[in-house]
Amino acid sequence: MTINKSLWTKTTCAYCGVGCGVEAKSNAQGLLDIRGDKEHPANYGHLCSKGLALGETVVHEGRLLHPAIDGLRTDWPTAISHIAAQFSQTIKEFGPDSVAFYVSGQLLTEDYYVANKLMKGFIGSGNIDTNSRLCMSSSVAGYKRAFGEDVVPVCYEDLDTTDMVVLTGSNFAWCHPVLFQRLKAAKQARPELFIVVIDPRKTDTCDIADLYLPIQPGGDVALFNGLLAHLAQHNKINKNYIETYSDGFDAALDSAKQDCADLDDFIKRTGISHKHLQTFYQKFSDTEKVLTIYSQGVNQSSQGTDKVNSIINCHIATGRIGKSGMGPFSITGQPNAMGGREVGGLANMLATHMDFNNPEHHKLVSDFWSTDRLATKPGLKAVDLFDAIDEGKVKAVWIIATNPAVSLPDTQKVIRALKKCPLVVVSDCIKDTDTARLANVLLPAQGWSERSGTVTNSERRISRQRRLLPTPGDGKPDWWAISQVAQKMGFNTAFDYLHEGQIFDEYVKMTAIGNEQGKNRALNLIGLANLGNEGYHNLQPQQWPVSEYQTEVVHKRLFSNNHFFTENGKAQFISVSHHRPQSQTTDVFPFSLNSGRIRDQWHTMTRTGLSSRLSAHKTEPFIDIHPEDALAAGLINGNLIELSSEYGQAVVRVNISTQVQPKHLFMPIHWSRTTSSQGNVGVLIKPNTDKNSGQPEYKHTPVSIKKWQYNSEAMLLTRSPLDLSEFGYWVKQKVEAGYLYRVAEKITPTQLMKKCHALLQQNKGKNLNYSPSSNSTTPIYRYANIQQQQMQTAYVVGQDLQQQELDWLQTLLDEQVDATVERSIISGQVEGKLAAGKIICACKQVGINTIKNAIQDNQLTSAQGISECTGAGTGCGTCMSEVEAILMEHSAETITQENPVQYIAV
Repeated sequence: MTINKSLWTKTTCAYCGVGCGVEAKSNAQGLLDIRGDKEHPANYGHLCSKGLALGETVVHEGRLLHPAIDGLRTDWPTAISHIAAQFSQTIKEFGPDSVAFYVSGQLLTEDYYVANKLMKGFIGSGNIDTNSRLCMSSSVAGYKRAFGEDVVPVCYEDLDTTDMVVLTGSNFAWCHPVLFQRLKAAKQARPELFIVVIDPRKTDTCDIADLYLPIQPGGDVALFNGLLAHLAQHNKINKNYIETYSDGFDAALDSAKQDCADLDDFIKRTGISHKHLQTFYQKFSDTEKVLTIYSQGVNQSSQGTDKVNSIINCHIATGRIGKSGMGPFSITGQPNAMGGREVGGLANMLATHMDFNNPEHHKLVSDFWSTDRLATKPGLKAVDLFDAIDEGKVKAVWIIATNPAVSLPDTQKVIRALKKCPLVVVSDCIKDTDTARLANVLLPAQGWSERSGTVTNSERRISRQRRLLPTPGDGKPDWWAISQVAQKMGFNTAFDYLHEGQIFDEYVKMTAIGNEQGKNRALNLIGLANLGNEGYHNLQPQQWPVSEYQTEVVHKRLFSNNHFFTENGKAQFISVSHHRPQSQTTDVFPFSLNSGRIRDQWHTMTRTGLSSRLSAHKTEPFIDIHPEDALAAGLINGNLIELSSEYGQAVVRVNISTQVQPKHLFMPIHWSRTTSSQGNVGVLIKPNTDKNSGQPEYKHTPVSIKKWQYNSEAMLLTRSPLDLSEFGYWVKQKVEAGYLYRVAEKITPTQLMKKCHALLQQNKGKNLNYSPSSNSTTPIYRYANIQQQQMQTAYVVGQDLQQQELDWLQTLLDEQVDATVERSIISGQVEGKLAAGKIICACKQVGINTIKNAIQDNQLTSAQGISECTGAGTGCGTCMSEVEAILMEHSAETITQENPVQYIAV
């Protein structure tokens, strides 16, 4: 069938900072068909599982459709007037610093620009910060210290031309899968490409590594200081580059030498053997084209900025900046974290890379915005901001496109602060989030598929997000809502925008003020000025700086001319020293908790959680724990475990894994109070922050563990959401046409069955029941209600369902109930399609049993063979590590059964 290309609209993915180009078109179901944009230089047509599932998340289910004040529906004029009056009155009584905005890397650049302009330019406070503070602010601070400006000097093309890649603090395979697949392809094409992975966890990223370094949390500065000292000792530095284009080398080297003076202590602090250290240092020394890629594992630290500069120091010392295949490369976490940094979305930045501490910049911005109210000092950074709300210093806050009641550390404090704040305005497209529950005013925002504007990815490439679908209810663009409030506060002419293209044009022109020909700041977009409506609508991807419109794809590296944006035009070495993390494990809290993302989910799941495909991979909050620690604690896979820190408790499933080291744990960030009873990791995290960047430390929290005892479990299937607040443990999962809940309780299975039956029993249709015999030692109860051959509700209750294969329940609401399905429900023995098992490949919906059966039936010996037979891994490819693990496990099982001695010998 020939596809009419005119039906496809080019836009940009809503997830990570890779900034993949997407093509979308409406389908008969009212959703979107999605494919990768083969012309977009960020991904050339490739998408990950989350990107491929974007079309499934544009449902209207759970959408915030109308403005509301104190829980009562209202209209936009009333809501706008209320917010403006409340903000104005608060400012009048307590001053401009009594109000604040907390925004998001999910915003478009145009939204960000208007929010920053209102707060800093006209309210007159620096109190606008962003959730990008939680992921990239240490990189910002490190780049500014070294280069004089927040600039990423490399581009994605360097993945194809480098000879060595150092991946540190990044599970590249799961968090930036499209770039990981690009790197994997480069490795396959050039096996000599040397890849180093530095991480406390042995993640799927290690599958392509030549060298894995299991670093201790907080050991990065010591590791890279050791590298700098090694480079100097073995005459592997570029003396001419250092002398001509940099400052501060001697002091930085002195600090580095002190960090590694005692070899035994140095090895203890890094956690890496002397042999592996020498291999890494020697390979870095002898390889000209080295690309160091880092992300949250470096940034999310109380010493994050110093970690960044320790990496940059090594690149300056060798002159490996500004050339193909080399340089320090921070990979941003969110789709527009970079755009927010550009326009001043961080509290310590003014706008368009201009600074508070520069009087000339202050005058340039004041004149450009025609304001005499411009803030004169930085505002409060995220953690400090919510401290100020808790202390009553900030009395009105507008939260836009983010969920701080889940994502910030010490979330109990955040919730307490918002509960007592006199005015909490929340703009979101989702009605029920942990943060929305605390709002006085709710404003319905447009979702990804309805918005129009621009985003900037990790390689400084600006792309268009285009409107694909009409907005449900009264949803509006965030820039519009902010502008309306600004006008109502009396700032009419400065915010009289008719459409987002006008905002973009103003922002573009602002990048050029005091920056003739980009000599003073790298961020200069003057080539995109005066595009007009048609030019803006048709804007092609542009990589800044943009002196003139780029009609073809370019790949720009910064600093190829060896000119930096510091006062003397030279790169700055920063003297840094290793310090132990602010929090240390103790006898009371003996485990180090690391937190991060999983493959198929994003942030707090308000978008990805709407996709049944994505929700099927990891269905409950969990911890990875080393087998030694599990054995000592008497834990087996599937047990529930209570984690405690000095700030709170969480209850999650146990996943025994050798990916973590002994005394180290890993827990995902995604579950909230709307999706689980006690699965939020933020309640555990101590709000330690980096003194330079203000970024919190999420990678090392001392915790204790103990088994959470329960006597019964249940799985509940329903087409409508349930209130399970009275249950001890519960988790909510989106499935096709409804929800699947997992429950655990301290009561008996019979008592739990009665609670579940009261919730789900239907009087209409056909009821199926199975009850155990009175003398059963492991009682299992099953119930289902069927109406017109469609499942309406169902439950399974037992003493321990972790030993049962029940993943088939996830598909029941979408299945026509025939005799086969009825037999499965009553007997618990699945047949037919229900037997696919736990989903491994989210893209192609391939279950674990399908893979195992294919291996056995076809005598498969390779992951490629599994892909050809089942389709697993033929989408985004990020499941291939799990496919390979299943192959190895299945092979081991087969060998054990056939020849135990041979297996032991192997």
